[in-house]
Amino acid sequence: MVTIQVNNVNYDYNGHKVLKNINLNLQKGQVIGLLGPNGCGKTTLLKCISGILTPKQGDIKIDGSSLPQIDKKQRARKIGYVPQAEEVNFSITVFDTILMGRKPYLGWKPSKKDLKIVRNLINKFDLNHLAMRGLDELSGGQRQKVILARALAQKPKILVLDEPTNNLDIKHQIEMLNITRKQTKNNILVLIAIHDLNLAARYCDQIIIMKKGQIHASGGPETLSKKNIEPVYQIKIKIKNIDGHKIIIPKSEQKTPHLYEEDPQKIPQPTET
Repeated sequence: MVTIQVNNVNYDYNGHKVLKNINLNLQKGQVIGLLGPNGCGKTTLLKCISGILTPKQGDIKIDGSSLPQIDKKQRARKIGYVPQAEEVNFSITVFDTILMGRKPYLGWKPSKKDLKIVRNLINKFDLNHLAMRGLDELSGGQRQKVILARALAQKPKILVLDEPTNNLDIKHQIEMLNITRKQTKNNILVLIAIHDLNLAARYCDQIIIMKKGQIHASGGPETLSKKNIEPVYQIKIKIKNIDGHKIIIPKSEQKTPHLYEEDPQKIPQPTET
């Protein structure tokens, strides 16, 4: 069954078209990678799908229900959203931040189930040593892990991630994407905006490539091809297969000879004093 239907969605900022006639059918149990250069509309599309922004034209449906018709509490149970970066202007502990993800389910106080979910996520993300630290004391990478844990505490059916690995080193990128990928076993749809083409090739079941507010190409991992990547990113690439994984390599620029490499006689000689 289709989980998300995006029908002829358009969005503009101050008369500038950011999204142009976007149509998508996204299904459960997959990691769907949203790719494209900066400014192509990825974040705006994710915000529209999450209900943060309302399209100027078109409609977005979740399991057949139009997004504006789903009340905020139900929407929060269906969709977990992780932004690129989140400003922290006050001190709140890691534990309490993750507990905030249980807000759509909370009564007048957290239940034993709520607290258990938070503890399990703290263990899963290896945050035990930070649990009572303030969010404003953490590095950008640590904070991003906490925000992802908060989204997972919502137990969403759709997980929307806007470049969640940006502030992480390669070890923690792999760790976070492995955790994210495991969510699809629970029949969750994961929609992730990601810059790293090689991570997208490795972790995404479906690929959507955007260019200037439109869908340039979409499909399976084969969508990451020279035909699609080169005109969007305006670079030349070569693609190799290493240990069963597609590796996308930008071609080196032609080396420009140094002034003195062509004619050693032009090297200035020391002047006697």
